This record gives sequence, structure tokens and C-alpha cells, in this order.
Amino acid sequence: MSLGPKEVNFNEVWGNIRETAKAVITLENVNREVWSNRFSDVYQLCVALPEPLADKLYFETKQFLENHVKNMLLSRVQFDSSKYNGEPHQGNFDLLQAYYDAWTEYSKGIGYINTLYSYLNQQHIKKQKISDTEFVYGSQSPNHQEQMEIGELGLDIWRTYMIQSLGDKLVKQILDGIKADRHGDPSITTQRAQVIHGVIHSFVQVQDYKQRSSLKLYQELFEIPMIIASGEHYRNEASKLFQTCTVSQFMEAIIVLQEEENRRAQRFLHSTSAVKLRKECEEAFVNEKLDFLYSECKDMVSQEKKKDLRNMYIILKPIPDNLKNILIQTFLDHIKNEGIETISILKGDNIHIQFVENMLKVHSKYHDLIVDVFENDPLFLSALDKACSSVINKRINEKQPCRSAELVAKYCDSLLKKAKTTETEIDSKLTASIIIFRYIEDKDIFQKFYSRMLAKRLIHEQSQSMDSEEAMINKLKQACGYEFTNKLHRMFTDISISVDQNNKFNNFLKDNDIDLGINISIKVLQAGAWPLGQAQNTPPLSIPAEFEKSISKFETFYHTSFSGRKLFWLHHLCNGELKLSYLKRIYLVTLQTFQMTILLLFEAAEKFTCKELQDNLQLSSDSFHKHVQSLIESKILLSSSSENFSDETVITLNMEYSNKRTKFRITAISQKETPQEVEHTMTAVDEDRKLYLQAAIVRILKSRKVLKHNALIQEILSQSKVMFTPSISMIKKCIESLIDKQYIERTPNSGDEYSYVA
Repeated sequence: MSLGPKEVNFNEVWGNIRETAKAVITLENVNREVWSNRFSDVYQLCVALPEPLADKLYFETKQFLENHVKNMLLSRVQFDSSKYNGEPHQGNFDLLQAYYDAWTEYSKGIGYINTLYSYLNQQHIKKQKISDTEFVYGSQSPNHQEQMEIGELGLDIWRTYMIQSLGDKLVKQILDGIKADRHGDPSITTQRAQVIHGVIHSFVQVQDYKQRSSLKLYQELFEIPMIIASGEHYRNEASKLFQTCTVSQFMEAIIVLQEEENRRAQRFLHSTSAVKLRKECEEAFVNEKLDFLYSECKDMVSQEKKKDLRNMYIILKPIPDNLKNILIQTFLDHIKNEGIETISILKGDNIHIQFVENMLKVHSKYHDLIVDVFENDPLFLSALDKACSSVINKRINEKQPCRSAELVAKYCDSLLKKAKTTETEIDSKLTASIIIFRYIEDKDIFQKFYSRMLAKRLIHEQSQSMDSEEAMINKLKQACGYEFTNKLHRMFTDISISVDQNNKFNNFLKDNDIDLGINISIKVLQAGAWPLGQAQNTPPLSIPAEFEKSISKFETFYHTSFSGRKLFWLHHLCNGELKLSYLKRIYLVTLQTFQMTILLLFEAAEKFTCKELQDNLQLSSDSFHKHVQSLIESKILLSSSSENFSDETVITLNMEYSNKRTKFRITAISQKETPQEVEHTMTAVDEDRKLYLQAAIVRILKSRKVLKHNALIQEILSQSKVMFTPSISMIKKCIESLIDKQYIERTPNSGDEYSYVA
């Protein structure tokens, strides 16, 4: 058979196509050969001579489909649904069943017909379609009637003749079916639910071909009435529950109902409706009953009723504003109150341990609760952070700085000092302490205290483990950056270099056949890295003859390698081991250099007056009394005066001294934290802050040139928050100081604007 264009008898060819289309649209069996021939017939009509008959074929097909749908409406849907005389609900469902059966048949049939007309769709209809550009800019005639593809045409005809005729009835009966399902009507079987689902989705499928507003029919015809009806149902249910239930029971009922509605939406509705339906449910059960829900919120939080809190979270989670308004704030206040109560009862010598461990308990308790009850929600984690930060940085006295930084530093110090604790346990506790450290605003205070305590541990070799020390510094570096731990790393470097230097010094002594008479280990520390104060301000000491040779030889050795460096001896930080051979038993005592020097004087005599001792040592009165007092308290020395020392007070060796241990340590005064040292540390922090702020102000104005007062304040606060939060008064004083020093100036035209002085 030739496929070229030729003259054809339209009525004869169309008659064949119509017969096949009639069989296809009703899903009857069609012979394969006949089916193939109909493709050829459509093609021949589209390319017929002397002119194509595509438009005529389109018109006749449209008429055929319209007649078929009208016939289905009259003979199948309306007739089938009206012949039943049962209960109203039964009759309603039979209308839906009749429509569903007709739609199922027609939607499949029109798909087959669309395939049959594929040549007409591709070569005739699509070429006449208006492009997006033509649609926007209106290049087509306003009277232009665009033809639809046959499949689209069939769906549009169904919408026009079937849905527009039955739409309101179908929607009413669908809503009745959903209502019955909500009330647990056993007549809504799986099969009937499938029918309701199919009818609802026919409103979507009938306009699936549209690029724009494909859900318009579904939304206007069904979704809007469904949402309204659902809202009425929810409000009625909420009213009933409100009158009979407690808050706990009300929340449980809401969750069950929401889950049921969610399943119902998946079972019946288009996916876009589920969110709208949930919002309507939340509006009726939650937003309109917020006061009722919140009425027991405080008790739930204070009594930590996990089940009720979880239910409230589930209900409020989709509505973030409601979640923030009361529940999160109540939770935050509860943690804050418990934290303040926990730290307000601290007392005793180990207050630093109580503070850190009690705060860790609070943090761990509520972190676990957030994970368990609130699904690790970031909003609640943020509330926990705010509460812990508020408690940890709370000042007992507004005129004094917060002690948290000092206490955390002391806690770390107590862990890192030699104790009967395993490295694993130490590491675990140090890791936990970082949790508290992160909340501290005055990190510069922590840094100052920690560096001083680290210096003492390293100098006096009191560290439990150097690995633990280094691990802690690495934890601090991860939390605050390299600059925060730079000096701490340099302190470690000095200790490791000193070990190497001592080995070289011993080799130097051996090579030169020098015998010092004592064993000596010397640590060389960089002045800029260690928090030791000015070497020139260290207490003076007349060096015992036993030490002079050692010191002289080490200086000779050191200056051969480092000629440009100057050594200052910090005798107040030194200690040594002294053998006591004058007693019934031999004792080995570890003590501080000043104490050792005092005892060495007693090799020449058994007793001295305080004035003689002080003159020999060339110590200040205050320093002398402190060190003598420590030896008297340890009962190695005896005093003729039980009260304050005077120049004439006689100090003698205790020849009857005894101790259960033959090897022991006398704690040096400098190794104990004194109130004066704490005050000195805080003063140093204050001075460092002023220098930091002045440098920040100059740096900011140097880059900005001119800046308003408030903008400068905000910039300073932003830059300094990593280390500390300065007071506005301190910032103002620093600004005034820089103006006096002529680094910056006020601009001539404005009193609250500053400029950099180049």
C-alpha cells in the first residue's frame, strides 16, 4: 500500500476510524491488523490531496468524543446511581462507584486513542500551537483557537461534560465518605477507599497536561470545600476534647488525630493537600488552644515530665513561633534556675571541683533530655547554651569579675597535677571541662590563670603526665585557635630544650673533668613566654657557697653557645633535695631554694637570731619571715617565740625531729595560690585588656579612617568577644587615652565621630 499523498473518501475512511475508536474507547478487543490500518488511515487523511483533511478529522473526532461522554453521563453514571433505593450513604457511594468505573474505562481508552492519532498530534496540532514567546508578546490573533492534542481534548471534554455536570454532587459525596471514615464507619472498606481516591485524583489527572494551573480544577472544585469541612470537624473535636480532657490527655488526642489525618491524606488526597490540611488541624487544635496548652507548661518543665514534654514538642514543632514563645523560654529559665541553685551552695577548699562537676551534671542532664525528648532540636540546644552561659558567667558581685574562668583553670590544674588518677580518666575529665570552658566569656582570665598554673607544674615537675598536658593545650587550641595557646606551646618547648641543654652541660662537665659536688638540673625559660613577672623584681638572695660553682660553670657553658643572651636567676622558683644527716635517721627533704639556704646556714651553728639569718641571706623581712615560718611549721626548726618574729627571736635546729617518712616535701610558699597572687593576676588581665582594646581601636580606625562612636563600639565588641566582653566604660577610657596620645582624634564637625591620625 502506497503511503504517498492521494485523494481519499473522507466519509469512508472516517467511518473505519470511528468504528475502531469506538471499540478502543470502551476497551474492547481490536484486531492487530485493523489497529495498524487505522494508523495509515489517520496519516492518509492528514496528507490527502488536493488538500489535507486534518482539521475535518479533528472536528469529527471531537464530536465523537463529546457524544461518547454525554452518552456515558446519561446511560451509565446518572442511570447507575439512580437505580438504587438503599440508604442515603449507600446511594451516594454508588454514584461515586459509577463515576469511578466510567473514568477508569475512559481514561485508559483516551490514552489509546491519543496513540492512534499520534501523526495528527505531531505533524498538525503541535505545529499550530502558540509558543511561549508568541503567548507573552501576543503575535497571534486574539481570535486564534488553539487545537489540543487528541488525548488532551478527550480529557477536556470529560471535564466539560462529566465533571461540570456532576462536580458538586461528587464532592459532597466524597466529603460524606471522608466524614464517615473519620467516624470509623465500617462501610468505608479498602475497595471503597480506592474509589474515593480514584475520583479525587481524576480532578487532577483531567488537567495533568496543562503546564500552568494543572491543579486549578482540583483546588477550586474539591480542595477548598474539603479544607473548610475539615476545619469545622477539627473545631468540633477540639471543643469536645477541651471540655473533657486534661492538657496531657488533650495533647495525646491531638497526636493520634494528626497521625490519622496524615494517613487519611495519603490515602485519599493529592500530596499538595496534606500540608494545608495539617495547617488547618494545627490552627483548630493548637493555635486556638494555646493558652490551654501552655497552662501547665511550667509544671511540665519543672517536674521534667518527659512524656508530656515530648507530646508538646511534637505538637508545637511545626509552628516555630509557638515553640519559641513559651516552651523554649520556660525550658531555658528552668535550666538557669537549677544552675544558679547548684553553684550558689558551693563551699570549701575544693570549690573549683564542685563548680565544674556540678555544672557538667546540669549540662549533661539537660543535653540528654534534649536528645531524648526534643529530638536534639537546635532551638533547645541553643536554649541550653544560653542558660549555661548565663549561669557560668553570672557575677555574684557586680563590682568584681566572674570567678568561673579561675575555677575552671584550677580544676584543670588539680587534674593535671600528680595524683592517683589514670591518664584515661584525666583525659575524659579534661575533655568534659572544655564544655564548661566554651561558655566562659572571660577566656583571657582563664588563659592567665592557666598559664601561671602550668608554669608552676612544669617548673616544679608536678605534672601527672606531659602527654596529658599537651593534650589539654591541643583541646584549648581547637576551642580558641593557635594564638590562644601560642605561649603555652613555647613553655613546653623550653622544657624540652632544657632537658637537652642539661645533657650537654653534663657532657661539658665530664669533658672538662669538673666536679660540682652536687647534682644540678637547670631550666632556661624565655622571659616573653612564661608568666613569671620581671626577673629584676625577684626577691634578692645571697647564694650559698655550695651553689656558686654550679651557677658560674653553667653561665660559662651557656654563653659559649648563646653569647647575646642574658641570664637572670629566679631562685624563688627553684627547689632542691637536701639530706638531713644530723638526726637519728637520715631524711631526704625536697624544699624551695630559700628554705634550703636557711637550713644550710645551720651547718656552721645550731642556732641563729632572726636578724643574723636575715643578714646572711640578704632577704627582705617579709620574704624571710614566710620561709622561716614554713620550716618552723614543718618542725624542722624551732623558734623561741610562739608569736611574731623579732630580730632577737632565736631559731634553732630541732635535734629531736622525726617523721614516719624518710623522704618528704615541704611545700614552698610560692607554690600555694595566695589572695595577693589572684589579685595580681586580675590586675595583669585588666592591663592586658586595656592594651588589647587600644590596639583594636587603632587597627579599626586605621582601616576605616573615620567612624561614628556607636559603630566603633560595635566593631570593638565584635573583635574582642573571642577573648572577653569589655565594658563600655573601659572602651570609652581607652578611646580617651588614645586621643590624649594623639593616635586618634574627634572630627571637627561631629562630637561622636573619630578619625585616625596618620
